[in-house]
Amino acid sequence: MAGLADSGSNPDVDLLFDINGLAKDAPHWFDRVMEYVGEYGIVLALVLLVVWCWWSVRRRGDEDAASSVAALVWAPLAAGIAVLVNVPIRGFVERPRPFLAHQGLEVLVSGKTDYSFVSDHATIVMALGVGLFVANRKFGLVGIGLALLGGFCRVYMGVHYPTDVVGGFALGTAVALLLSPLAMALLTPVMSAIERSPRGGWLIKARGGSRAGGQKAVIPGARKEAAGAEERDLAA
Repeated sequence: MAGLADSGSNPDVDLLFDINGLAKDAPHWFDRVMEYVGEYGIVLALVLLVVWCWWSVRRRGDEDAASSVAALVWAPLAAGIAVLVNVPIRGFVERPRPFLAHQGLEVLVSGKTDYSFVSDHATIVMALGVGLFVANRKFGLVGIGLALLGGFCRVYMGVHYPTDVVGGFALGTAVALLLSPLAMALLTPVMSAIERSPRGGWLIKARGGSRAGGQKAVIPGARKEAAGAEERDLAA
């Protein structure tokens, strides 16, 4: 894999210079924004998206809330497992960072001394996005969109080849999807037990019901009948 970086006519290298070349023409403040977004912002946004989705699930309080929360718990777990799987891959491939093999790149982040393939950032963000998609389609599509943006940022910053990012996307997706059935089988009973517990149930469903804003439905006329029954009891 390292040999792929040696040829300037390689499409991977050409695309790297095309995307990274945008950083040379962009204003300094825009590069700083892309640096922050690519290094921290996308991961933070995905974490907040997972939290937002969890809040939405618990407020609705559907019957399948436990399984939905289990899927949300799986999303960050999938990202962590995918990164662990990537450790031997990086050590086996040993692909240097692009700025070590090619002159003229606009490198926005210094201090990157580890290997380039597969991108940890791309792996993490796509595992989070796909894991979120397993839990909720709408939130998941937004998460996958953010992951794609994060991958673009890594190439823009000059710290990864496009194939590093594509490999990270593939690894994150594979872990999140292939291990999802096993993860759901293990996590759903745990979430169901938490839902039934008096202290932890609020983590799965909001207290006092769901769709009606936490208020129990009242049958028309029930209050009048109850009031009449109280008056009869007092008269007796």
